Amino acid sequence: METRKVQVTGGSTYTVSIPKSWANDNGVSAGSTVEFYPEGDSLFMTPTGDDDRTEGTLDITGLEGTELIRAVTTMYVSGFDVIVLESARITNDQRRTIREATQSLVGLEVLEETKGEIVIRDLLDSSELSIHNAVTRMRLIASSMLEDALLALRDLDRDLAADIIQRDDDVDRLWMVVSRIFRATLRTPKASEELGLPREICFDYHSSARQLERIGDHATKIAHLTLNIEREVPEEVLEALDDLHEEVVTVIDGGMDALFTDDSDEATKLANDVRERVREVDATARRIDELLRELDPARAQHLGLIVDSVSRSADYGGNIAETALQKAAPTPGSSSAHTE
Repeated sequence: METRKVQVTGGSTYTVSIPKSWANDNGVSAGSTVEFYPEGDSLFMTPTGDDDRTEGTLDITGLEGTELIRAVTTMYVSGFDVIVLESARITNDQRRTIREATQSLVGLEVLEETKGEIVIRDLLDSSELSIHNAVTRMRLIASSMLEDALLALRDLDRDLAADIIQRDDDVDRLWMVVSRIFRATLRTPKASEELGLPREICFDYHSSARQLERIGDHATKIAHLTLNIEREVPEEVLEALDDLHEEVVTVIDGGMDALFTDDSDEATKLANDVRERVREVDATARRIDELLRELDPARAQHLGLIVDSVSRSADYGGNIAETALQKAAPTPGSSSAHTE
C-alpha cells in the first residue's frame, strides 16, 4: 500500500499524485485521461480505454462435449465480449457443440468460422442488462416450475413434467447472465455505475440468484421422479404436499420481497418472518414423512425424495431472507452505523 498527500493547486483544486509503477503498467502518462467512480467513501480510478469490449482466446484442442460447453460458458461468465476458439483443425462435432453452447447463453452469436478458428461475440450492450430484472425473471420461472411440478405429480402428467425439465434451461441461462454481470462489477467500477447499483447489492442479487437456480433444479428433480411413478399418489399425500407447497411459496416470496425492498426495517421484518416460517415447513415435511410410512417402500422412497425437494426449496428461500437481512444491516462508515 502506498499513501499520498492531497495538495491544493490554484487555490481551489485538490490534486494527488499516482504511483508511477501503476501508471506504467496501465499505459497512463502525461496527457492521458482517466475516469473516476465514487462509491460510498471510496473513489475508484481507471484508465480510459478506446474500446471497452474485451477479447479472450481459448485453445480447444482435445475438448469435446460437456467439457467444451463448460469452457465456452466459463469464458462467457468471465466477461469476455469476444471469444476466439482456436485449434489446428476444429472438428464438425466441436462446431456442433459450440453452436449448442452459444444458443444456451444470452446474447452470444457465432460471427466467423474458419478451419481453425471460431469467433463468438456478445451482441448485447452491457449497459442495457439489468441484474434486477434477471433475478426477478428467475424468481417467476423457478416458482412456476415448482408449482407445475406438483401439478404434474397430481395428474401424472408426463408432458407437463417434460416441459418443466426444459424450462430449467431458461433458469440456467438467466443464472449465467447474473453471474456475468456480477463478475463485471468486480472487474471494473464502470459496470457498477452503468447498472446503477453498488457492488454489494450486486453480490446480494448474485447470491440470491444462486438459490433460485437451485429451486429450479429441485423442481426439475421432482419432474424426473414423476416420470418414474406409475400409480396414482394417494389423495391424502397430495393434499399434504399442497399444504407444504403453499408454505414454501410464502417463504420464497417473503425472502424475495425482503431482498427487493429499500426499506431496511421492512426488510428485517419480512426476513425474520421467513425464518420462522422455515421451521413450520420442516414440521409439515415431517408429518408427510409419517404418512409415507404407510406406503410400500418403493413408492415411499420416490415420494420422500419429492417431499425433500419441496422442503429444500424453503431452505433456499430462507437463505435469500438471510441475504436480505445482511443487505438491510448498517454498513461500516454509514450514517446508521455507530461505534462505542
